[in-house]
Amino acid sequence: MAHAQTHESTPPSDDPAESIVGVIPWLIPLAGAILMFLLAFIAVVMA
Repeated sequence: MAHAQTHESTPPSDDPAESIVGVIPWLIPLAGAILMFLLAFIAVVMA
């Protein structure tokens, strides 16, 4: 009983959203850190 192995190779997707998904774990904390420093800078300048 031989089983025919059919591996359908799907071509890589060109969806821009899928290319961003791998960067999100780095992007969100980086954006948060920049925002915190910006808000702290504004608070110090206004004080």
